[in-house]
Amino acid sequence: MPDPNGFLRYGRRLPARRPVPVRISDWREVYPPAGEGLIREQATRCMDCGIPFCHDGCPLGNRIPDWNDLVRTGNWDAAVESLHATNNFPEFTGRLCPAPCEAACVLGIAGGEPVTIKQVEVEIADAAAARGLPPRPAPAPSGRSVAVVGSGPAGLAAAQQLARAGHAVTVYERDDAIGGLLRYGIPDFKLEKRHIDARLAQLRAEGVEFRAGVNVGVDVTAEQLRAQHDAVLLACGALQGRDTDTPGRQLRGVHQAMAHLVAANRVVAAAGEGRPALATLADGTPIDAAGKHVVIIGGGDTAADCLGVAHRQGAAGVHQLDLYPQPPRARDEGRDPWPTWPWILREYPAHEEGGERVYAVAVQEFVDDGTGAVRAVRIAEVSVEKRDGRRIVTVVPGTERELPADLVLLAIGFEGTEEQPLLAQLGVARNARGAVDSRSDWQTEADGVFVAGDMHRGASLIVWAIAEGRAAAAAIHTYLDGVGVLPAPVHPASRPLAAH
Repeated sequence: MPDPNGFLRYGRRLPARRPVPVRISDWREVYPPAGEGLIREQATRCMDCGIPFCHDGCPLGNRIPDWNDLVRTGNWDAAVESLHATNNFPEFTGRLCPAPCEAACVLGIAGGEPVTIKQVEVEIADAAAARGLPPRPAPAPSGRSVAVVGSGPAGLAAAQQLARAGHAVTVYERDDAIGGLLRYGIPDFKLEKRHIDARLAQLRAEGVEFRAGVNVGVDVTAEQLRAQHDAVLLACGALQGRDTDTPGRQLRGVHQAMAHLVAANRVVAAAGEGRPALATLADGTPIDAAGKHVVIIGGGDTAADCLGVAHRQGAAGVHQLDLYPQPPRARDEGRDPWPTWPWILREYPAHEEGGERVYAVAVQEFVDDGTGAVRAVRIAEVSVEKRDGRRIVTVVPGTERELPADLVLLAIGFEGTEEQPLLAQLGVARNARGAVDSRSDWQTEADGVFVAGDMHRGASLIVWAIAEGRAAAAAIHTYLDGVGVLPAPVHPASRPLAAH
């Protein structure tokens, strides 16, 4: 039975972040561990509602009221079990998910303060890791084999579910290390890579085989893959960055944001292994922000990640540009009624570390320094409106100005999964959104070939990737005539909560 007065006695509180001057001098996570007293206090605020809308906000269907009450009463072992019953990797979602569950929390009605669900989740996950992550191998092999192409959260979640069901699972990753976007796309100040390594050790002990540095479709053909395995799951992500045709785009120093993040992550990884490394692109082009005036175009998570990286690399100054006006700080019930995801001002830890956010502006030109490198961006104020489903951007006359820029990073979204030889070899095509469609059983147009995660739904949240990975694993298990039924939290047509 929950504490019926908990939300009245306690307000919403999060642990204090590490001081800015300290944290920008290293790459460790921004948040230190929270004390047990604080977490039990915050879990006590959960009302265990008769209709827990947090379940609907979370595509995994996490048993949030259950594990909140278990933490409140100090029953951490049971809380760990409850959390892992629906989520393979709560240490990832607790750090990286923007928490649509909190947006749907009943305490958030009329501008209230929702339960700190995400913080409670990560503390339970860390408590589990501190006790060790015991493997749960299948009692007997099924004799069937599955190839998982891509080692991000969708692929890893599916691999673990299938291995625990007795199938032989091999995960193929074209990069030199397992983890997908978690490994080289997410900075360590948000997710230290030891968390990935701990999970990989658990998966290996459960029988999952990993093959890094293998570009399926090039190093291994689709024909070879299908000959070796009874089913294939495509979980390659949606890494095709959206580009721009703004004049000057070809100048040196103008890059996709993900190129900057990957280069920086490789440097941090090398330093942890005692190897020297420089932040460069694949062709050796330097992409370090040290001493440079940086302009980041975009207002989302990727842009904020670039901002934090630029601070730690020692940028001379940073401007972050957003096409849209500054959002309100509180939910507009007319526009985004509870419990839907609200359009509000989201301030990331990187924003308190420095830099300037500029709203309602668009880049008109990347300015050449005379040698083929960028020296500035010319921006103008704009108004944005929707007409017949199209976005109309209008420049405000007389508002043009220049911002100094030695490094420009494009964080303006993604256009789906990358075109690759594997798709053609399988006879699978991308749709108009750059994603790969599936039937109701998660199979693509190629029989025995399934798809999940961002490759299927487009760039989305980590919690959706894990949910789709689990659901696709359930479909593959059925396809292979596996014993019993695996949990399937979402359907291929599932969508987030929305106002109609």
